[in-house]
Amino acid sequence: MNSHYFADLHIHIGRTESGKAVKITGSRDLTLKNILDTASSKKGLDIIGIIDCHSPEVIEEVEVLIKKGEIEQLSQGGLRYQNTTLIPGSEIEIYDENCHGPIHVLAYFPTLTIMKEFSNWMSLHLKNIQLSSQRIYCDGLTLQNKVKELGGLFIPAHVFTPFKSLYGKGVISSLTEVFDPTLIDGIELGLSSDSEMVKYISELERYTFVTNSDAHSLGKLAREYQKVELKDATFEELQLALQEREGRKVVENYGLNPLLGKYHSTACANCSEPLTKGESVCLNCGSRHFIKGVSTRIHELSDLQEPRRKRPPYVHQVPLDFIPGVGPKMIERMLNAFGTEMNILHFVTLEQLEEVIPQKIAILIDKARKGQLSIDVGGAGKYGKVQ
Repeated sequence: MNSHYFADLHIHIGRTESGKAVKITGSRDLTLKNILDTASSKKGLDIIGIIDCHSPEVIEEVEVLIKKGEIEQLSQGGLRYQNTTLIPGSEIEIYDENCHGPIHVLAYFPTLTIMKEFSNWMSLHLKNIQLSSQRIYCDGLTLQNKVKELGGLFIPAHVFTPFKSLYGKGVISSLTEVFDPTLIDGIELGLSSDSEMVKYISELERYTFVTNSDAHSLGKLAREYQKVELKDATFEELQLALQEREGRKVVENYGLNPLLGKYHSTACANCSEPLTKGESVCLNCGSRHFIKGVSTRIHELSDLQEPRRKRPPYVHQVPLDFIPGVGPKMIERMLNAFGTEMNILHFVTLEQLEEVIPQKIAILIDKARKGQLSIDVGGAGKYGKVQ
Protein backbone atom coordinates (compact mmCIF):
# COMPACT_ATOMS: atom_id res chain seq x y z
CA MET A 1 0.00 0.00 0.00
CA ASN A 2 1.30 3.46 -0.91
CA SER A 3 1.69 6.25 1.64
CA HIS A 4 2.36 9.98 1.50
CA TYR A 5 5.80 11.43 2.21
CA PHE A 6 7.08 15.01 2.40
CA ALA A 7 10.22 15.71 0.36
CA ASP A 8 12.57 18.71 -0.02
CA LEU A 9 15.23 17.83 -2.57
CA HIS A 10 17.45 20.95 -2.67
CA ILE A 11 19.34 21.62 0.57
CA HIS A 12 22.86 23.04 0.77
CA ILE A 13 25.67 22.38 3.23
CA GLY A 14 27.25 25.60 4.47
CA ARG A 15 30.21 24.15 6.35
CA THR A 16 31.71 20.79 7.20
CA GLU A 17 32.13 19.73 10.83
CA SER A 18 35.73 20.98 10.68
CA GLY A 19 34.52 24.42 9.58
CA LYS A 20 35.54 24.15 5.93
CA ALA A 21 33.24 26.06 3.55
CA VAL A 22 31.11 24.07 1.10
CA LYS A 23 28.36 26.51 0.06
CA ILE A 24 30.13 29.81 0.73
CA THR A 25 26.84 31.75 1.00
CA GLY A 26 25.34 29.11 3.29
CA SER A 27 25.00 29.47 7.04
CA ARG A 28 27.89 28.20 9.18
CA ASP A 29 25.54 25.98 11.19
CA LEU A 30 24.22 24.34 8.02
CA THR A 31 26.24 21.17 8.58
CA LEU A 32 25.34 17.65 7.53
CA LYS A 33 24.44 16.56 11.07
CA ASN A 34 22.42 19.70 11.79
CA ILE A 35 20.49 19.27 8.54
CA LEU A 36 19.67 15.65 9.32
CA ASP A 37 18.57 16.46 12.88
CA THR A 38 16.48 19.46 11.81
CA ALA A 39 14.83 17.65 8.90
CA SER A 40 13.89 14.67 11.04
CA SER A 41 13.00 16.10 14.45
CA LYS A 42 11.85 19.68 13.69
CA LYS A 43 10.70 19.91 10.08
CA GLY A 44 9.22 16.43 9.79
CA LEU A 45 10.60 15.81 6.30
CA ASP A 46 10.57 12.19 5.14
CA ILE A 47 12.99 12.66 2.23
CA ILE A 48 15.72 15.26 1.75
CA GLY A 49 18.12 15.85 -1.11
CA ILE A 50 21.43 17.29 0.08
CA ILE A 51 23.01 18.60 -3.09
CA ASP A 52 26.59 19.09 -1.87
CA CYS A 53 27.35 15.41 -1.25
CA HIS A 54 30.06 15.41 -3.93
CA SER A 55 32.35 17.32 -1.55
CA PRO A 56 34.96 14.80 -0.29
CA GLU A 57 34.75 15.92 3.34
CA VAL A 58 30.95 15.56 3.25
CA ILE A 59 31.36 12.05 1.88
CA GLU A 60 33.71 11.28 4.78
CA GLU A 61 31.15 12.59 7.29
CA VAL A 62 28.44 10.35 5.84
CA GLU A 63 30.81 7.37 6.02
CA VAL A 64 31.47 8.10 9.71
CA LEU A 65 27.72 8.15 10.44
CA ILE A 66 27.31 4.84 8.59
CA LYS A 67 30.11 3.26 10.64
CA LYS A 68 28.51 4.54 13.86
CA GLY A 69 25.21 2.97 12.86
CA GLU A 70 23.43 6.33 12.74
CA ILE A 71 22.79 6.04 8.99
CA GLU A 72 21.40 2.90 7.32
CA GLN A 73 22.07 2.23 3.64
CA LEU A 74 18.78 1.19 2.04
CA SER A 75 18.62 -1.66 -0.47
CA GLN A 76 16.43 0.43 -2.81
CA GLY A 77 18.73 3.44 -2.58
CA GLY A 78 18.96 6.29 -0.13
CA LEU A 79 20.43 6.68 3.35
CA ARG A 80 18.06 6.46 6.33
CA TYR A 81 18.71 8.71 9.34
CA GLN A 82 16.08 8.39 12.09
CA ASN A 83 12.78 9.19 10.28
CA THR A 84 14.36 10.81 7.22
CA THR A 85 15.88 9.40 4.03
CA LEU A 86 18.84 11.29 2.59
CA ILE A 87 19.20 11.20 -1.19
CA PRO A 88 22.83 12.18 -1.96
CA GLY A 89 23.04 14.79 -4.70
CA SER A 90 25.11 17.49 -6.32
CA GLU A 91 24.37 20.93 -7.78
CA ILE A 92 26.56 21.71 -10.78
CA GLU A 93 27.01 24.81 -12.95
CA ILE A 94 27.18 24.38 -16.72
CA TYR A 95 28.65 27.09 -18.93
CA ASP A 96 29.70 26.29 -22.46
CA GLU A 97 29.82 27.88 -25.87
CA ASN A 98 26.43 26.44 -26.79
CA CYS A 99 24.38 27.64 -23.82
CA HIS A 100 25.98 30.93 -22.77
CA GLY A 101 25.16 29.87 -19.16
CA PRO A 102 25.58 29.69 -16.30
CA ILE A 103 22.92 27.01 -15.81
CA HIS A 104 22.51 25.09 -12.57
CA VAL A 105 21.43 21.46 -12.56
CA LEU A 106 20.83 18.84 -9.87
CA ALA A 107 22.05 15.24 -9.97
CA TYR A 108 21.03 12.55 -7.45
CA PHE A 109 22.40 9.05 -6.87
CA PRO A 110 21.14 5.96 -5.02
CA THR A 111 24.23 5.18 -2.93
CA LEU A 112 27.20 6.88 -1.35
CA THR A 113 29.52 4.61 -3.34
CA ILE A 114 28.09 5.90 -6.63
CA MET A 115 28.17 9.46 -5.30
CA LYS A 116 31.87 9.00 -4.58
CA GLU A 117 32.46 7.69 -8.10
CA PHE A 118 30.66 10.71 -9.54
CA SER A 119 32.69 13.04 -7.32
CA ASN A 120 35.93 11.46 -8.54
CA TRP A 121 34.82 11.93 -12.15
CA MET A 122 33.77 15.54 -11.54
CA SER A 123 37.08 16.36 -9.88
CA LEU A 124 38.68 15.95 -13.30
CA HIS A 125 36.39 18.65 -14.70
CA LEU A 126 36.19 21.15 -11.78
CA LYS A 127 38.67 23.57 -10.26
CA ASN A 128 37.52 22.92 -6.66
CA ILE A 129 35.60 19.72 -5.86
CA GLN A 130 35.24 20.80 -2.21
CA LEU A 131 32.77 23.61 -3.00
CA SER A 132 29.11 23.68 -3.97
CA SER A 133 27.64 24.64 -7.36
CA GLN A 134 30.96 24.78 -9.15
CA ARG A 135 31.38 25.26 -12.89
CA ILE A 136 32.03 22.02 -14.72
CA TYR A 137 34.22 22.13 -17.80
CA CYS A 138 32.16 19.90 -20.07
CA ASP A 139 28.92 20.38 -21.96
CA GLY A 140 25.44 19.56 -20.74
CA LEU A 141 25.10 16.37 -22.78
CA THR A 142 28.36 14.95 -21.42
CA LEU A 143 27.19 15.62 -17.86
CA GLN A 144 23.75 14.11 -18.49
CA ASN A 145 25.22 10.96 -19.98
CA LYS A 146 27.57 10.49 -17.02
CA VAL A 147 24.72 10.91 -14.52
CA LYS A 148 22.63 8.35 -16.40
CA GLU A 149 25.57 5.96 -16.78
CA LEU A 150 25.72 5.90 -12.97
CA GLY A 151 21.97 5.36 -12.58
CA GLY A 152 21.29 8.90 -11.34
CA LEU A 153 18.50 11.44 -11.66
CA PHE A 154 19.01 14.69 -13.60
CA ILE A 155 16.92 17.82 -12.89
CA PRO A 156 17.53 21.38 -14.14
CA ALA A 157 17.38 23.71 -11.11
CA HIS A 158 15.19 26.81 -10.50
CA VAL A 159 14.76 27.07 -14.25
CA PHE A 160 13.25 30.57 -14.53
CA THR A 161 15.28 32.68 -12.10
CA PRO A 162 17.22 35.51 -13.83
CA PHE A 163 20.61 34.14 -12.83
CA LYS A 164 22.15 30.68 -13.20
CA SER A 165 19.16 28.92 -14.69
CA LEU A 166 18.07 27.24 -17.91
CA TYR A 167 15.66 29.88 -19.17
CA GLY A 168 16.52 32.83 -16.95
CA LYS A 169 18.82 35.03 -19.02
CA GLY A 170 16.66 34.79 -22.11
CA VAL A 171 19.41 33.34 -24.31
CA ILE A 172 17.93 29.84 -24.34
CA SER A 173 14.55 29.40 -26.01
CA SER A 174 14.44 25.59 -25.72
CA LEU A 175 16.07 23.08 -23.38
CA THR A 176 17.00 21.03 -26.45
CA GLU A 177 19.72 23.62 -27.15
CA VAL A 178 21.58 22.36 -24.09
CA PHE A 179 20.20 18.96 -23.01
CA ASP A 180 18.84 15.67 -24.26
CA PRO A 181 15.16 15.99 -23.27
CA THR A 182 14.86 12.23 -22.78
CA LEU A 183 17.52 12.29 -20.02
CA ILE A 184 15.71 14.81 -17.80
CA ASP A 185 13.80 13.39 -14.80
CA GLY A 186 11.99 16.52 -13.62
CA ILE A 187 11.96 20.31 -13.64
CA GLU A 188 12.55 22.41 -10.52
CA LEU A 189 10.35 25.50 -10.74
CA GLY A 190 12.04 27.85 -8.25
CA LEU A 191 10.63 30.33 -5.74
CA SER A 192 9.12 32.90 -8.11
CA SER A 193 6.90 30.58 -10.15
CA ASP A 194 4.30 27.87 -9.76
CA SER A 195 2.74 25.16 -11.93
CA GLU A 196 -0.21 27.39 -12.87
CA MET A 197 2.11 30.06 -14.29
CA VAL A 198 4.15 27.66 -16.44
CA LYS A 199 1.42 25.34 -17.72
CA TYR A 200 1.41 26.97 -21.17
CA ILE A 201 5.04 26.02 -21.99
CA SER A 202 4.72 23.03 -24.31
CA GLU A 203 8.19 21.48 -23.93
CA LEU A 204 7.76 21.16 -20.14
CA GLU A 205 4.51 19.19 -20.29
CA ARG A 206 6.32 15.85 -20.32
CA TYR A 207 8.08 16.49 -16.98
CA THR A 208 7.08 16.27 -13.33
CA PHE A 209 7.52 19.59 -11.51
CA VAL A 210 9.40 19.65 -8.22
CA THR A 211 9.36 22.43 -5.63
CA ASN A 212 12.29 22.67 -3.24
CA SER A 213 13.67 25.11 -0.69
CA ASP A 214 17.19 25.71 -2.05
CA ALA A 215 17.93 26.17 1.65
CA HIS A 216 20.99 28.23 2.61
CA SER A 217 20.11 28.10 6.34
CA LEU A 218 18.45 25.59 8.68
CA GLY A 219 15.34 27.71 9.04
CA LYS A 220 14.71 27.63 5.29
CA LEU A 221 14.43 23.83 5.08
CA ALA A 222 10.97 22.98 3.69
CA ARG A 223 10.37 26.56 2.53
CA GLU A 224 9.10 24.68 -0.52
CA TYR A 225 8.54 20.93 -0.78
CA GLN A 226 6.22 18.28 -2.21
CA LYS A 227 4.01 15.49 -1.01
CA VAL A 228 4.81 12.27 -2.89
CA GLU A 229 2.96 8.98 -3.01
CA LEU A 230 5.34 6.06 -2.55
CA LYS A 231 5.59 2.60 -1.02
CA ASP A 232 8.64 3.68 0.96
CA ALA A 233 11.00 6.65 1.23
CA THR A 234 13.76 5.35 -1.07
CA PHE A 235 15.65 6.46 -4.16
CA GLU A 236 13.95 3.90 -6.42
CA GLU A 237 10.50 4.93 -5.22
CA LEU A 238 11.30 8.61 -5.77
CA GLN A 239 12.45 7.78 -9.30
CA LEU A 240 9.13 6.05 -9.98
CA ALA A 241 7.25 9.10 -8.66
CA LEU A 242 9.12 11.48 -10.97
CA GLN A 243 8.25 9.18 -13.88
CA GLU A 244 4.65 8.73 -12.62
CA ARG A 245 4.92 4.96 -12.84
CA GLU A 246 3.22 2.15 -10.89
CA GLY A 247 0.99 4.52 -8.94
CA ARG A 248 3.86 6.59 -7.57
CA LYS A 249 3.58 10.35 -8.14
CA VAL A 250 3.83 13.85 -6.77
CA VAL A 251 0.47 14.43 -5.10
CA GLU A 252 0.82 18.12 -4.19
CA ASN A 253 3.43 20.84 -4.53
CA TYR A 254 3.81 23.29 -1.65
CA GLY A 255 5.54 26.59 -2.18
CA LEU A 256 5.61 30.30 -1.67
CA ASN A 257 3.07 32.36 -3.50
CA PRO A 258 5.19 33.44 -6.51
CA LEU A 259 4.53 37.07 -5.57
CA LEU A 260 6.82 36.50 -2.56
CA GLY A 261 9.70 35.39 -4.76
CA LYS A 262 12.52 37.88 -5.01
CA TYR A 263 12.60 37.75 -8.82
CA HIS A 264 8.88 37.48 -9.60
CA SER A 265 8.37 40.87 -11.24
CA THR A 266 10.63 42.90 -13.53
CA ALA A 267 12.17 45.61 -11.36
CA CYS A 268 14.98 48.14 -11.18
CA ALA A 269 18.33 46.52 -10.44
CA ASN A 270 19.38 49.60 -8.46
CA CYS A 271 16.41 50.29 -6.16
CA SER A 272 14.03 47.30 -6.75
CA GLU A 273 11.20 49.59 -7.92
CA PRO A 274 8.77 47.53 -10.05
CA LEU A 275 8.82 48.29 -13.77
CA THR A 276 5.62 49.58 -15.30
CA LYS A 277 4.99 48.27 -18.80
CA GLY A 278 6.70 50.36 -21.42
CA GLU A 279 9.16 52.08 -19.09
CA SER A 280 12.84 52.22 -20.08
CA VAL A 281 13.99 54.37 -17.14
CA CYS A 282 13.23 53.76 -13.46
CA LEU A 283 10.82 56.46 -12.30
CA ASN A 284 12.21 56.20 -8.78
CA CYS A 285 15.99 56.48 -9.28
CA GLY A 286 16.57 57.05 -12.99
CA SER A 287 18.47 53.79 -13.59
CA ARG A 288 18.18 52.08 -16.97
CA HIS A 289 19.23 48.69 -15.58
CA PHE A 290 16.34 46.29 -14.94
CA ILE A 291 16.24 42.64 -13.90
CA LYS A 292 13.70 40.73 -15.98
CA GLY A 293 11.15 39.07 -13.72
CA VAL A 294 10.23 35.39 -13.78
CA SER A 295 6.63 36.22 -14.70
CA THR A 296 7.82 38.16 -17.77
CA ARG A 297 10.19 35.38 -18.85
CA ILE A 298 7.49 32.71 -18.49
CA HIS A 299 5.13 34.80 -20.62
CA GLU A 300 7.79 34.96 -23.36
CA LEU A 301 8.18 31.16 -23.35
CA SER A 302 4.47 30.26 -23.24
CA ASP A 303 3.26 28.78 -26.53
CA LEU A 304 0.14 26.75 -25.70
CA GLN A 305 -3.45 27.92 -25.93
CA GLU A 306 -4.58 25.19 -23.53
CA PRO A 307 -2.41 22.83 -21.45
CA ARG A 308 -2.83 19.12 -22.11
CA ARG A 309 -1.36 17.76 -18.89
CA LYS A 310 -3.29 17.87 -15.62
CA ARG A 311 -0.98 18.93 -12.79
CA PRO A 312 -1.29 18.12 -9.08
CA PRO A 313 -2.46 21.02 -6.89
CA TYR A 314 0.10 23.70 -6.12
CA VAL A 315 -0.62 25.01 -2.62
CA HIS A 316 0.56 28.57 -1.89
CA GLN A 317 1.86 28.08 1.60
CA VAL A 318 3.72 30.74 3.57
CA PRO A 319 6.50 29.34 5.82
CA LEU A 320 6.07 29.99 9.52
CA ASP A 321 9.03 32.38 9.75
CA PHE A 322 7.54 34.60 7.00
CA ILE A 323 4.42 35.28 9.07
CA PRO A 324 4.34 38.60 11.01
CA GLY A 325 4.66 37.98 14.74
CA VAL A 326 6.07 34.45 14.41
CA GLY A 327 9.67 34.39 15.66
CA PRO A 328 12.02 31.62 16.82
CA LYS A 329 10.54 31.44 20.33
CA MET A 330 6.99 31.13 18.95
CA ILE A 331 8.06 28.39 16.55
CA GLU A 332 9.84 26.54 19.37
CA ARG A 333 6.68 26.70 21.50
CA MET A 334 4.64 25.14 18.67
CA LEU A 335 7.26 22.47 18.01
CA ASN A 336 7.23 21.51 21.70
CA ALA A 337 3.46 21.10 21.49
CA PHE A 338 3.03 19.52 18.06
CA GLY A 339 6.35 17.84 17.20
CA THR A 340 7.26 19.00 13.71
CA GLU A 341 6.59 21.82 11.26
CA MET A 342 4.85 19.40 8.89
CA ASN A 343 2.39 18.60 11.69
CA ILE A 344 1.74 22.31 12.25
CA LEU A 345 1.23 23.02 8.55
CA HIS A 346 -0.86 19.96 7.67
CA PHE A 347 -2.49 18.28 10.64
CA VAL A 348 -2.93 20.62 13.64
CA THR A 349 -6.33 22.33 13.76
CA LEU A 350 -6.88 26.05 14.31
CA GLU A 351 -8.43 25.25 17.69
CA GLN A 352 -5.34 23.30 18.73
CA LEU A 353 -3.11 26.20 17.68
CA GLU A 354 -5.18 28.64 19.74
CA GLU A 355 -4.51 26.54 22.83
CA VAL A 356 -0.75 27.12 22.48
CA ILE A 357 -0.28 30.56 20.87
CA PRO A 358 -2.27 33.83 20.77
CA GLN A 359 -5.46 33.61 18.73
CA LYS A 360 -4.39 36.41 16.36
CA ILE A 361 -1.20 34.54 15.42
CA ALA A 362 -3.06 31.22 15.16
CA ILE A 363 -5.49 32.76 12.66
CA LEU A 364 -2.61 34.17 10.61
CA ILE A 365 -0.95 30.74 10.49
CA ASP A 366 -4.21 29.14 9.41
CA LYS A 367 -4.60 31.71 6.61
CA ALA A 368 -0.96 31.24 5.61
CA ARG A 369 -1.30 27.49 5.15
CA LYS A 370 -4.44 28.07 3.06
CA GLY A 371 -2.78 30.71 0.88
CA GLN A 372 -5.12 33.47 2.07
CA LEU A 373 -2.66 36.16 3.19
CA SER A 374 -2.27 39.46 1.31
CA ILE A 375 1.17 39.92 -0.27
CA ASP A 376 3.34 42.74 -1.60
CA VAL A 377 5.13 41.54 -4.75
CA GLY A 378 8.90 40.91 -4.85
CA GLY A 379 11.44 41.61 -7.59
CA ALA A 380 15.08 42.45 -8.46
CA GLY A 381 16.45 40.32 -5.62
CA LYS A 382 14.05 41.63 -2.96
CA TYR A 383 11.55 39.23 -1.42
CA GLY A 384 7.88 40.09 -1.35
CA LYS A 385 6.25 40.63 2.04
CA VAL A 386 3.22 39.31 3.85
CA GLN A 387 1.03 42.27 4.74
